[in-house]
Amino acid sequence: MDADILLFLQNTVRNPALTPLVIAITVLGNGAILWVLVSAAMLIPEKTRRTGLTSILALLVSLLINNIILKNLVARVRPYEVIEGLVPLIRRPWDYSFPSGHTGSSFAAAWVFYRKLPKRFGIPALVLAGLIGLSRLYLGVHYPTDVLFGVVSGIGSGCIAMLTVKAVIDKRAKAGV
Repeated sequence: MDADILLFLQNTVRNPALTPLVIAITVLGNGAILWVLVSAAMLIPEKTRRTGLTSILALLVSLLINNIILKNLVARVRPYEVIEGLVPLIRRPWDYSFPSGHTGSSFAAAWVFYRKLPKRFGIPALVLAGLIGLSRLYLGVHYPTDVLFGVVSGIGSGCIAMLTVKAVIDKRAKAGV
């Protein structure tokens, strides 16, 4: 089913007008740089400092779970290596396919923003995270299940970070610090 979806996207959705936009969207997820920069900027105003800190922690949790542990444990080869006729539209990534690190990190930060910021910021963050995940399919570098798990693990990473930050702040408040 994964192969059928990717070949459908390649044969019916891909087009020369859309491809540069999709590549630009996927670049926003490269190395989670966009999310790191936005989170770091949130550390400056006191009003958003906790959200920025939580987002950075979520990105670190996602990095640990997805890119350090699961990619190497599962060691799933990229779809273009096994699906006959699938052509990637960007430089071939050097690491394993499962899970999608772009999607995981995007949803880790976006979920924190959605839960901790006004919806006018949180909803666009989730939409962008979704577009980054979909871009990985369009470009032929991930299986749909890689991206789906990236969504789940990203949201999970965001939840872990929110719970951790809350526990630390509550503990400090009880201690009078």
